[in-house]
Amino acid sequence: MNFLDLIWLIPLFPLCGALLMLLSGRLLDPQPVSDVAVAPGVEHTHDEHDHHHDHGHSHSHEHGSHHHRGSPLKVLVSLLCPGMVLISFLLSAGAVWQLAQQTVRVHEVIQFTWLAGLPFHMADGRLATFTADWGFLLDPLSAVMILVVTGIGFLIHVYSIGYMAHDNGYYRFFGYMNLFIFFMLMLVLANNYTLLFVGWEGVGLCSYLLIGFYFHKKSAADAGKKAFIVNRVGDAGFILGMLLMFSVLGTVRFLDVNAALRGGQFHAETAGFGVLSAIALLFFIGATGKSAQFPLYVWLPDAMEGPTPVSALIHAATMVTAGVYMVARSSALFQLTPQTLGIVAVIGAFTAIFAASIALVQNDIKRVLAYSTVSQLGYMFLALGVGAYWVAIFHLFTHAFFKALLFLCSGSVIHAMGGEQDMRHMGGLRDKIPITYWTMLIGTLAIAGVPGLAGFFSKDEILWQTYSSPLGSHALWAVGLATAGLTAFYMWRLIAMTFYGKSRVSAEAAAHIHESPASMTLPLSVLAAGSVLVGWLSVPKAFNLSEIFYTFERWLNPLLAPAAEAAREVAHDSGTEFILMLVSVAVAGIGIYVAYYFYQVKLDIPDSLARTFRPLYNMLYHKWYVDEIYDFLFVNGLGKGGGEALGAFDRNVVDGAVNGAGWLTRFSSRVSMWWDTWIVDGAVRLGSFTVKLLSYPVCILQTGRVQAYALFVVVGVLVFFGYYLAGK
Repeated sequence: MNFLDLIWLIPLFPLCGALLMLLSGRLLDPQPVSDVAVAPGVEHTHDEHDHHHDHGHSHSHEHGSHHHRGSPLKVLVSLLCPGMVLISFLLSAGAVWQLAQQTVRVHEVIQFTWLAGLPFHMADGRLATFTADWGFLLDPLSAVMILVVTGIGFLIHVYSIGYMAHDNGYYRFFGYMNLFIFFMLMLVLANNYTLLFVGWEGVGLCSYLLIGFYFHKKSAADAGKKAFIVNRVGDAGFILGMLLMFSVLGTVRFLDVNAALRGGQFHAETAGFGVLSAIALLFFIGATGKSAQFPLYVWLPDAMEGPTPVSALIHAATMVTAGVYMVARSSALFQLTPQTLGIVAVIGAFTAIFAASIALVQNDIKRVLAYSTVSQLGYMFLALGVGAYWVAIFHLFTHAFFKALLFLCSGSVIHAMGGEQDMRHMGGLRDKIPITYWTMLIGTLAIAGVPGLAGFFSKDEILWQTYSSPLGSHALWAVGLATAGLTAFYMWRLIAMTFYGKSRVSAEAAAHIHESPASMTLPLSVLAAGSVLVGWLSVPKAFNLSEIFYTFERWLNPLLAPAAEAAREVAHDSGTEFILMLVSVAVAGIGIYVAYYFYQVKLDIPDSLARTFRPLYNMLYHKWYVDEIYDFLFVNGLGKGGGEALGAFDRNVVDGAVNGAGWLTRFSSRVSMWWDTWIVDGAVRLGSFTVKLLSYPVCILQTGRVQAYALFVVVGVLVFFGYYLAGK
């Protein structure tokens, strides 16, 4: 079977699953109540603080809804939707395997011309025709992405069978998840920017639907709207960049764009900020929205209002990496715009340490992971900004495993705790949920950069490239190193507060703490294995191992940075890299040890530090007040205040002008009516009256009798003759 020619089927199967669920799901999901998604913490009388929780599944909720779980039709939903993603994964694996056998690892399948014949004025004044195919492109970059989307997506679907088993709207949840997988696959398989944008907007829509899945909760509905609106800000930049690119290059097809940019016609814009730099910057603005970079990151932490599988799939493994993928896909463009690359690197580094600082003091287990995601995405953009495109994708790949694992483990903890997400109300869970503990420990050590685990390899490569690349700098490396230390600290803080120490669990929750079912723990185990192993696909060159351990770099570099690939054999400073590696491991070790000391040995230190440095603690706890600033400037300022100002302008100026014109029209019409009545009509009536008045003497003579007329003639003749004779 030629899987390469069947890549168009890869997104089709999840779409079929989504359509079946969303169009006929009510028939498949026999709920005795409406399909309104009911979070367990709301259905039961939990504490008030539950309103901002994901509400893992409480023990009472499980037993109260147990009759739903065994429903044959619900089993059908549970088999159908994950099965569709599994088929896509098998097709993806087959296609990637066949691609690896090719000499030229680029395969394009065009189904039909989608947009054709749209006239468009080029930058040089020529009239061009805008066309876009409904086409799919499989190359080393999209190959990595489809394996991540379908592979990890399948595991999260399996996890969701257990996690969402007792929620109303079960079919709707899986319908949205399948729809998301479809749009994400369209995004990464598209052969042009326009079709990529279809997937780009589609995952934004699915994000809105899934974040607001518990739509009866105001906080969830608001979070969905916030994600949708903030992403639209970035999307505006992407659209403008795409149109500007077409006006310059005359195409939006990836292969044609890369050929034009690498063909020697365009040169690097080192002297100033030219049109290519503007295109790249607009694309990056789009990426900051989708991939949650400063200042458009604010939607992602609030997105934790959605169910935990949503957090794992959309906001850790796939959707938030779309911006990273798009910038890497546009590497030929960004290579020619070093000033824009500098902006990307600085924003990435700043976002990384900014979000990490916030995560230090958060108490909601999912919010710690949310800010960790923002920070790790900053790492990826730091790599992109220094021109290490394959390294960014490598970290995207490893991060997908350990961050999906961490989110799913947090969901397993919440599940065990009956909906509790505050780590201050946990502790001592290590022996009660051992599978969750060990898998979450592996994910934590991976993201902290412990040698041998996946995060160590990709993080070290980012730091090395930042230090050694001509586009990097020692200052950016220092920021990345500090972020690594903060990451190790807040992740071990999470482990210590959740699993170690004295139990702070409420009596109600402690009564039913239990390990998650196999449908949840099996995906955790697979992801934990991946978090250990996948980093070995590209080990640091300082280790001087065989070529097989550099698979990832050799797979991606020829596509993303041909010049870098050509220079790959240049002498490598292994000594410096090894020293920097030891430094980063030491920093991570210090971070873990400090967290261990603060939260497992001297438990009074965190509170003491919080009191001593209260202003700083408050700044971090309130997330540097960015949300409050945004509320002041944009929601209440430009939003409400601007709306009120525009309303006043509309009432007083626009409506005033309209009303004034109406009044003036009525006034002028009255004047016109008066003039017409008394002047024009009066003149006419006066003339007729004058004629009538003057006609009276004539009327006396005009009797109509012939005899009278004959008499007047005779009398007239006599008068005439009398006058004549008198004159004689």
